[in-house]
Amino acid sequence: MMSLGAIAAEPIDTLALDTVNAKKELGVIRRTVRGFDRLNDEYIEPQHYEFTVMGQITRTFESFTIRSNGQSVRLAPDGLTKIGPYFGWRWFFLGYTFDIKNIGFSQNGLRKEFDLSIYSSQVGIDLFYRRTGDDYKIRDARLGYGIDGSLFEGVPFAGVNVGITGFNAYYIFNHGRFSYPAAFSQSTCQKISCGSWMAGLGYTNNTLDMNFDKLEQTLRERMGYDESLKLDSGMMFSGIKYRDFMIAGGYAYNWVFAKNWLFCASGLVGLCYKSSYGEMTDDKTGFTFDKVNLDGIGRFGLVFNNTRWYAGCSAILHTNNYRTSRFVASNIFGSFNAYIGYNFVLKKKYRKNKA
Repeated sequence: MMSLGAIAAEPIDTLALDTVNAKKELGVIRRTVRGFDRLNDEYIEPQHYEFTVMGQITRTFESFTIRSNGQSVRLAPDGLTKIGPYFGWRWFFLGYTFDIKNIGFSQNGLRKEFDLSIYSSQVGIDLFYRRTGDDYKIRDARLGYGIDGSLFEGVPFAGVNVGITGFNAYYIFNHGRFSYPAAFSQSTCQKISCGSWMAGLGYTNNTLDMNFDKLEQTLRERMGYDESLKLDSGMMFSGIKYRDFMIAGGYAYNWVFAKNWLFCASGLVGLCYKSSYGEMTDDKTGFTFDKVNLDGIGRFGLVFNNTRWYAGCSAILHTNNYRTSRFVASNIFGSFNAYIGYNFVLKKKYRKNKA
């Protein structure tokens, strides 16, 4: 006689499997995050503390220049000065700065600016969003032989609007020995002078609106409606929009010139492909440009850091150039920061060492 039987398999504990998989995924994430800050402690002293508080004063600046056939006009708003507190925990840093001339949250008629820089030992990211208000002034004008450009200095001109939105990301090759955070986020201390090559990429969306008739009228009024003033036709446009794709390379160096002191200088030069379109005042159909230009990013920092207290200053400068057969437009913007801060609550491993 044959008999058939079945052996029941034990039920699979899906909850246990999910827990194991979750732990594995969490382990990968932790290793990846820690990899961004892997460093050589002979050259770099890691952050000893969990938290930090900081006070900062920021001065922003911007300049816009348009040139065509020997004529040029440079416009710039008055610089903004902002102050504010910051609080940090490990990688996260939060704060808010107030314009000391316009304390409050209203932005009517003013520039709108947002700049965020993220620094780790291995990679860095810049995010920026800028929109001009109505506070531009003519800073320099070169309009031809016999015309005194100093007549136009400081003349208000509200007929230009410049918008910039984009990001830059870069990789630091010698990240084990060279520390960008030591100079710009004060989360580590550079102990031995060292440098590193960098490579990066970026994307920027730019808008430029110019009221040509208003510019010519403003200049003529200043000259008493002198008929000898005539702007070149290359400046006769009403709006341009262009997208900027950048591949960049550069070098940075940290100079430790005294105990706990550091000076950093770095520069990135970008080869940029600019896909553009716009409208000219005398051409309703507009035009299209595909141009390659050079842009740049410079950073400079001076800092004192004894792991508990830190203080210093830094500057970041961006240049954006747009060239066509008819005119050249250049935009320079950046910020200068001065700060003082205090770290507190030792990390667990440093509490053990101190004990």
